[in-house]
Amino acid sequence: MAPAEPAALVDLGKTTCRVRVGDRSASGHGSAGLAEHDGLEDAIAAITDALAELRPGPGPGPRPGPAPASLAAFVGGVAIGAAGAATVPDRARELADRVATASGGRAVVTSDVVTAHAGALGGAPGTVLVAGTGAVAIGIDPTGRIRRADGSGIWLGDDGSGRWIGQQGLRAALRAHDGRGRDTALREAAMSLAPSLDALPAVVGGSATPERTLAAFAPVVLSHAADGDAVASDIVERAIGHLVTTARAVAPADPAAHVVAITGGLVAHDGFAARLRQALVDDDLDVVEPLGDALDGAALILDNPDLPHERQVSRVDAP
Repeated sequence: MAPAEPAALVDLGKTTCRVRVGDRSASGHGSAGLAEHDGLEDAIAAITDALAELRPGPGPGPRPGPAPASLAAFVGGVAIGAAGAATVPDRARELADRVATASGGRAVVTSDVVTAHAGALGGAPGTVLVAGTGAVAIGIDPTGRIRRADGSGIWLGDDGSGRWIGQQGLRAALRAHDGRGRDTALREAAMSLAPSLDALPAVVGGSATPERTLAAFAPVVLSHAADGDAVASDIVERAIGHLVTTARAVAPADPAAHVVAITGGLVAHDGFAARLRQALVDDDLDVVEPLGDALDGAALILDNPDLPHERQVSRVDAP
């Protein structure tokens, strides 16, 4: 009997789309989110572009020959965790329908936060705090009850996220520039983003993806905070406070489920990650290392419809 074709696993964020098929992986551009205008088409484009480098089959690396122009090669199934899916379940279902039809295999679509939770805690109850371009926490208790905090986007939430940190850094730079705020090394750092600081609002406002533009400045803020800049340090301290509040809001009441795993791009900054972990511990939460990532969670959800995460999943069987 021929071995089953491996599934295509997708972690579609606002900045990056990561994909894995078997032991091969690739990445491409992200999409603004399913809830955005043209979010469905943007998501499909990002997914197909990232998967274009991979075909199901043995051996590492892309298989030789022309890359598939669609999802038709991935009959082993496609599992997608997509930013924004939780707020627009109808679009998530439509994405699952279209992917299943295009691939000829089964498809599941859920929020990238749900796949991150499943991967980080292996399908067990607890809390996962995702701190990347956006910020959101999801908590699942032993009965399967799911709670979510923040993830409210660029205009109304994502407090403490990479976008928030970058935005606060640029605001501080402008305040230092025009005399409303304390001087900071962020002022000079921000000058590389626009012809002048006076032009910075137009540059950010004219971006097709302002959350990514703002988040790109977050590493600069973190670096200057680590170097002792008082303004940058204050921004980082407030970001950590926001993230702890978000995690605490969804932590299950059962003490046995008081575990928190942290994922997302901000964790890559060691100094920030260490301070965030300590702040969570100080708030009586048990911080654990993630067991896996969102791609591992996508695989788990695809093959296990009995997980408590299932109520957040759009699942379509092979046509």
